[in-house]
Amino acid sequence: MNIMPKTRAEYGLPLPVRRALRKFGRDVRDARLRRRIPAAIVAERASISRTTLFKLEQGDPGVSIGIIGKVLFVLGMDERLNEIADIRRDEHGLALEEERLPKRIRLKRRKPAGDRG
Repeated sequence: MNIMPKTRAEYGLPLPVRRALRKFGRDVRDARLRRRIPAAIVAERASISRTTLFKLEQGDPGVSIGIIGKVLFVLGMDERLNEIADIRRDEHGLALEEERLPKRIRLKRRKPAGDRG
């Protein structure tokens, strides 16, 4: 597999991101083919051009998240958008948050009734 940047939008992207986008595009294409929906139909239902759908399926980083959402909706996979950055699955963030939890909780001392004021 060629990992060199193909488009201007890919320059400056970390290699793992380029790989993930290409895998995402292949997965979308495979989902479309499994459903036996022609590219022209998906493009029409998503109100995009076939060229844009092709770019998405190639993993082009210039395709907007809105278009990705529309195509996933057409394929019946739009619920997956909820999982992309789900904080419940953010193991690193949860670990950092847990580190910041206090080790011990101290109650504030109340002043005696005569010392108020």
